[in-house]
Amino acid sequence: MTKPLTLLQVHAHPDDEASKAAATNARYAAEGVRTVLVTCTGGEAGDILNPAEDRPEVRENLPAVRRRELDRSIEILGYAASHLLGFRDSGMPDSEHNRHPDNLWNAPFDEALGKLVAIVRSERPEVVLGYDEDHSGYPHPDHIRAQELAFAVVDAAADPSRYPEAGEPWQVRKLYAMGWTRRRVAALHDQIVAQGGDASFYAARLEGWDPAKDAPYTTRIHIGDYLKHRSEALRAHATQVAPDSVFFAVDDDTLARIYPYEDYRLVRSAVDVVRNAEGVEEDLFSGLR
Repeated sequence: MTKPLTLLQVHAHPDDEASKAAATNARYAAEGVRTVLVTCTGGEAGDILNPAEDRPEVRENLPAVRRRELDRSIEILGYAASHLLGFRDSGMPDSEHNRHPDNLWNAPFDEALGKLVAIVRSERPEVVLGYDEDHSGYPHPDHIRAQELAFAVVDAAADPSRYPEAGEPWQVRKLYAMGWTRRRVAALHDQIVAQGGDASFYAARLEGWDPAKDAPYTTRIHIGDYLKHRSEALRAHATQVAPDSVFFAVDDDTLARIYPYEDYRLVRSAVDVVRNAEGVEEDLFSGLR
């Protein structure tokens, strides 16, 4: 039996899988790719950002609630497998959560990497997605550590001398960083302005944008037909995403018209990639099919 192509994403918290590369995952899952999610923490330190969900029974059971939200999002986005790395949410610097000994930030890096190596060797993905080094402008400790782990696991999983107890070595063929390009941010900003809405969130992101950040982002995945999956997955995380969230400032049909893409940077590849006439790669599995 032929092994299916496999895509593995590394995310920091429950809900990150819905806000980053979500439509990409839904597209590849629909096309028959086996998609795998790794969530590094349980999101215990997350605030309840939707006033309608800020109730005593939710606050008292937030980890369990967030797990149920994650399970629903996984179903919507078509993930074939989901793994929890098992660490606590690290919270923001100087918070009580950030001092907890069992959080991801305080865990020995080798311990966390060993857990991820075992997952990669078991799932055998050709492609791994991690955050970019800018962490999409959100330097949360767990996002920083999740990015470091995703970048480190490629070499570690392939090296038989490292973590021999974690299974047979596996060579990931392509590693990508997920992030935002100025073109995407500007498209959202301009559309919200045209609608007469509050574009301050995107205006703040555009201010002082370094054009050099965009140059490496030469992989663009068309996801116009799968934006509805992203939105439904976000709504599944009801404690974290309010109905009036900036994520919904532009409706899916309009976004599919003005910018129907998610952007990536190819960090490493063991194969020759295929690019279009513009020099843009249009498939995370180019060179592997």
